[in-house]
Amino acid sequence: MANYSRELDEAYGALSDPTRRAVVVRLGRGPAAVSELASGFAMTLPSFLKHLRVLETSGLIHTAKSGRVRTCTLDRARMAVAVDWLADQRTQWEERTDRLEAFLLDTATPLAPALDDPALGQPIPDSKETP
Repeated sequence: MANYSRELDEAYGALSDPTRRAVVVRLGRGPAAVSELASGFAMTLPSFLKHLRVLETSGLIHTAKSGRVRTCTLDRARMAVAVDWLADQRTQWEERTDRLEAFLLDTATPLAPALDDPALGQPIPDSKETP
């Protein structure tokens, strides 16, 4: 479990930045060259490469160099670690809210007084009156 936790921490740490999330979205459509990825961002290439390094260190992407072109590819299996964890959390919370709803429906009391209540129609005593 500790290894799974480390992988999860790295994945979500890498995804915590909007630039890196945008790169992941783009790579979801298929591999892309670093220069192609970087062209969509208003930052220097060295700054952009730091983002790619974080994604690569987390295992969310892989890079390969062919000649002078470095291509990035999304690692869908590593993305599945983050997606599976979220799916587990969603299932747990849905089960909890379903149990809460069932409990509330089982223990609910009517909000309006019953029509056969003898106190119905009786005036509310004034707190200023003394017996």
